[in-house]
Amino acid sequence: MVAVMRLSIWPGAGQPYEAILEAATHAEETGWDAVYIADHFMPNAGPGVDVRHPVLEATALVAALGAAVPRVRIGTLVLGNTYRHPAVVANLAATLDRITGGRFVLGVGAGWQVNEHEQYGIDLPPTKQLLDRFVEALQVLRGLLRDPVTSFDGTYYQLAEAVNEPKPVQEPLPILIGAKGEKRMLGVVAQYADLWNAWGTPDLIAHKMKVLDEHCARIGRDPSEIDRTAQALTVVGGSRPDIDRPVIGGSRADLAASIEQYEAIGLDELIVPDAMLGTGADRLRAMDTIRSLVR
Repeated sequence: MVAVMRLSIWPGAGQPYEAILEAATHAEETGWDAVYIADHFMPNAGPGVDVRHPVLEATALVAALGAAVPRVRIGTLVLGNTYRHPAVVANLAATLDRITGGRFVLGVGAGWQVNEHEQYGIDLPPTKQLLDRFVEALQVLRGLLRDPVTSFDGTYYQLAEAVNEPKPVQEPLPILIGAKGEKRMLGVVAQYADLWNAWGTPDLIAHKMKVLDEHCARIGRDPSEIDRTAQALTVVGGSRPDIDRPVIGGSRADLAASIEQYEAIGLDELIVPDAMLGTGADRLRAMDTIRSLVR
């Protein structure tokens, strides 16, 4: 039997909670599989960007949605490791899994957005140190979420007979790693992830999947143990913008072709950001169109 690609929605946190809940509720009612929330405190600084635009905090949103929407999986895409100690994240994740009755997906990443670190006085180390710290954090998370007691003596984190109770409902609670770097980060995914996530159109994702498979072979892990998830900005009707970010869709036929390509490369889950779907009833109609194109 051919596996059916899952379909999930990613409402932007820079909109009122009522709008986020509307998207999540519609996804719940129309057969979508999950709702993901990004972990940012403000827009990423850049030309024409209003960095004072309001952004809601991810973990509070995930908890609220987990309680309000009873069927779909709820996940983070992804929690920045620099923002919270991994022992705190493990405690948070176990609680969220309890709130959702075993529907939480813990998405984590190394952290990257410069203006957030600068404004809040959070250290953003050089790349090697950033990734070394992230690898240690993954070991801490896996220990606290899966083992009765965890001790860890690392360069960045130290735990002494630490407990994390209650444990998650899921055994194990799935850890999603957001990563694109082929030399090191996909190797980290191969070693520690239950799910992998990256931005990309089907051709790029197919290439990254091949690299991930090679990392799995190198360490002797079955690559089928890691679900592959991806997203691109999605246009439903109208023309694609000329921007330096992955974009799919346009006409209904263009969107259908992109979805078929993701399915053909074996993507396990397509995550749709709502940034280009419109608002209100327009967004819900766009969601229905997308849902109709996935088997």
